[in-house]
Amino acid sequence: MSAAENHIEIARLQTEIAKKLDISQANLVFNYTQKGELLQLDLITINPKHDQSFLYHSVEATTRTEALRLMVEYITKNFRQEHSYTVQWTKKGQGELHTSYFRARDMYEVLDKFSHGRDVNDYTIFSVTLNPIA
Repeated sequence: MSAAENHIEIARLQTEIAKKLDISQANLVFNYTQKGELLQLDLITINPKHDQSFLYHSVEATTRTEALRLMVEYITKNFRQEHSYTVQWTKKGQGELHTSYFRARDMYEVLDKFSHGRDVNDYTIFSVTLNPIA
C-alpha cells in the first residue's frame, strides 16, 4: 500500500469509527503511542458540553491502519454488548454537576476510562450508575 493509499484508508477508518459511535469526528482524538514494537491507539472522546475528554477504548497493533481496524472491530462487536453507565461528577472548585456516559464491562473500567490522562484528585465523582438495558 502506498503512503497516499494508507492515508486514505486511515481517513476512511476514522470516519467509519465516528459513524459507528454516532459522534462527530471533531469530538474524537486518535492518540497513538509507541510501546516497544507495538503501537497503542487510545480513542478519546470529547464532550463539547463540558469540554472534557474521556478514554473510549485502547488497542495495540503494529501499524496505524491495523490499530484502526481493530478499533472498528471492537466497536462493532462490543458497542451493544457492554453495559451503559452514567457518571455524575464535578471538577473541584467549579461546583457545576456534570453527567457523562460510558460503555464498559464494569464500573471499575468506567472509573479507569474517566480517570485516563487526568489527576483524579481534581474531580469528585458523586455516582456511577448502571443504566437499565434498553
